[in-house]
Amino acid sequence: MSGMVVFAERRRRLAAAGAAVAALAGLAALALAAVSPPAARRANAPADEFSAGRAYAHVRTIGAQTHVAGSPASDQVSRYLVGALTEAGVSVQAQHATGLDTKDAEAVAAAQVKNVIGMIDGTEPTGRVFLVAHYDSVQVGPGGSDDGAGVATVLETMRALAAGPPPRNDVVALFTDAEEACLCGAEAFVKQNPLATQGGVALNFEARGTRGPAIMFETSRGNASLAKAYAQVPRPVATSFAVEVYRMLPTDTDFTRFREDPRFTGLNSAFIDGVAAYHTPQDTPSRLDRRSLQHHGDAALALVRALAGADLSTLARPAGHDDTYFPALGMLVRYPGWLVWPLAILAVLAVAAVAWLARRRGEVRWTGATAGLGLTLVPLVVAPVVAQLLWVALVAARPGYAEMIDPWRPGWYRWAVVALCATVLLGWYALLRRRLGPVTLALGGLGWLALLGVVLAAVAPGGSYLTALPALFGAAALAGALPVRPPIAALSVLVAGGAVAIVVLAPTVALFFPALGLAAGGAPALFVVLLGLALLPVLDLLFTPSGAARTRRLPDGAPAQTGRRRRSLAASLPAAACGLLAIGCVTAGLATDRFDARHPMPSQLMYVMDADTGEAHWVSKENVPDAWTKQYVHGRESLADAYPILEGRLATGPATTADLPPPRVTVVSDATSGGERALWLRLIPQRPVRLAYLRVEGSPVVRAVIAGREVSTAQRSRFGVLFHAPPAGGIDIRLVVRPGTPLTLRAIDGSTGLTGLPGFRPRPPGVGIAGDHLSELVLVARTIQLKSQSQAGGGEGPGTGPGQP
Repeated sequence: MSGMVVFAERRRRLAAAGAAVAALAGLAALALAAVSPPAARRANAPADEFSAGRAYAHVRTIGAQTHVAGSPASDQVSRYLVGALTEAGVSVQAQHATGLDTKDAEAVAAAQVKNVIGMIDGTEPTGRVFLVAHYDSVQVGPGGSDDGAGVATVLETMRALAAGPPPRNDVVALFTDAEEACLCGAEAFVKQNPLATQGGVALNFEARGTRGPAIMFETSRGNASLAKAYAQVPRPVATSFAVEVYRMLPTDTDFTRFREDPRFTGLNSAFIDGVAAYHTPQDTPSRLDRRSLQHHGDAALALVRALAGADLSTLARPAGHDDTYFPALGMLVRYPGWLVWPLAILAVLAVAAVAWLARRRGEVRWTGATAGLGLTLVPLVVAPVVAQLLWVALVAARPGYAEMIDPWRPGWYRWAVVALCATVLLGWYALLRRRLGPVTLALGGLGWLALLGVVLAAVAPGGSYLTALPALFGAAALAGALPVRPPIAALSVLVAGGAVAIVVLAPTVALFFPALGLAAGGAPALFVVLLGLALLPVLDLLFTPSGAARTRRLPDGAPAQTGRRRRSLAASLPAAACGLLAIGCVTAGLATDRFDARHPMPSQLMYVMDADTGEAHWVSKENVPDAWTKQYVHGRESLADAYPILEGRLATGPATTADLPPPRVTVVSDATSGGERALWLRLIPQRPVRLAYLRVEGSPVVRAVIAGREVSTAQRSRFGVLFHAPPAGGIDIRLVVRPGTPLTLRAIDGSTGLTGLPGFRPRPPGVGIAGDHLSELVLVARTIQLKSQSQAGGGEGPGTGPGQP
């Protein structure tokens, strides 16, 4: 009879364990679904709604062909934008200007730009809302997603706004030029356009892939009011941790130009999955997931309606007042930034308190707790390392991955990383559980979560919630479960604590995989392990499914149990199962993610030629050139002195000299006065190009004016100008240098396209063009010696006129 009672009790506990695991798995599925894009609306959706079907018609037109800044195709797109805005009843204007980027210490970047601007006047404006997207593409791709999706989002949003009642505030649609080149369209607007004089709220719409949810990943400082507004959009996907990470990265978008200007506040959104097509010929409209477009548009329309009716004069808070926020089951949880440190400290105190309580109850010893905390570093370190080693192994098995951030079809591989993390964590737990006890290991996991919450509070405050909240609620749950009997009742308390960890961390794992790619798989792996550590009290069910493996402790704290070998074998089964699952996922990934014509292996190749010497080279940025690229490159060298655009040691090989004319430099005027020599130079490409470069050496440049824009020179002895989308008549460059010193001018221009060059053979099916701004670049260079004015002659043109900058 007693055996039947025990059997029934074990069945009840097993059922409770199964229900707990199912509940947490279901919650995880809901948390992940909440950060997925919604279904796309068709073109016949109500006029006041955003329709991905209507917006996609714009994407098809914009992404029909490559339209790099300054190209005839770019002019076609700009005319299309004017027509679409006019048809929607929006007033339109164009801005022709020169934009600058002066952040590079070696060269000032500039571009001739044509911004297209649409505006809906407000009835009682308190400010302006700017919807921003760039309409230029990279030099090798049609830009269906980047940024055709952003442009279509703004067009469809403006149409919906114009179809409704007039907004209170002015709403401006800004389609910038030359974003891919130098953010020059945005810079020209912010610095020169009268509409930017009073500043406002800038909402930028980008894409770094072809699918996934639209993520609000960057804000200006003092984002509390904007975060509050964004929390009201449908299915908000945003995390303050992404803002912290992005602020540390050297990556820029058009939003950078608005963020840097104190007159503006705002935020930046993008979808980021499907990065294999990013900046490549495969970024076509057909690859764009219309659900991502719908998510982009739903957020844009809801946000602009809220801001268009708000008092914008009180929107921005002073710098330093950022909110913490994260997605949770379709909502945006947010709290003020001043709570970051109190919550982080409270989490540490909570873990310390539950450790003290466990010690009072005889569950742990201080020596064991210290050992548990130290040994918890093992999975925290090993799992990310294993994830990185997986990528190394994948690259070895499929070398084409070497130049990729993420494979074309990364799904199976991502699950493999999760399974490997589970293998490491469960294997570690199985080895130590019997020696240290489940409570000790749970405290070790919660302790590291709490400590990391403090670290993040110091270095990335917007990310502290990721570990501080799971530690705080996990400690509370463990404290509540320790005195509870029977075990089934304690289980419900532990599940409640684990639920918080899932809601907080599961979306982070899902978003980090596309954000960083498998090439940096250690980062999402770390968060997988952190989630596992937070769930250790519930994961213990995998090792005691009956609910209570009876143990007695010897005086030294070592467990004594019967059937040790059998139970050790059973304890290793969860880790073994996860290991087999990881192997299966990797196998499935290798079987499904193969290179083909639609999913090509990326390859990067360029051609450079010195017109003075007739020497030419094939050049590649590939770290390990693939079989196709190896036809052209055989060694490595630095070409930065001859071609300053090319940095670092690159793969090179000899090439046949092509019949390509070098750029000309005409000296329009050369005059010396008051101890300064004023030069007016004109750099004139002799063939269709997308960029031109001029380097000046021999004398410090005191002042410079490029195409009418004065730039800071800091009196550098080496001064360069990189001009994108140069006008057909050439680029005017006015310099003031010290007199009496000869100058050396290095002139370079660059076009796109290797077809027709001697020795070039087209790529075979399955080999594509890498998503790099220098891919397919053809550079032609020459050197000009410009004598001092006291010497005879110099340059390629007359030296008359004052030519003062």
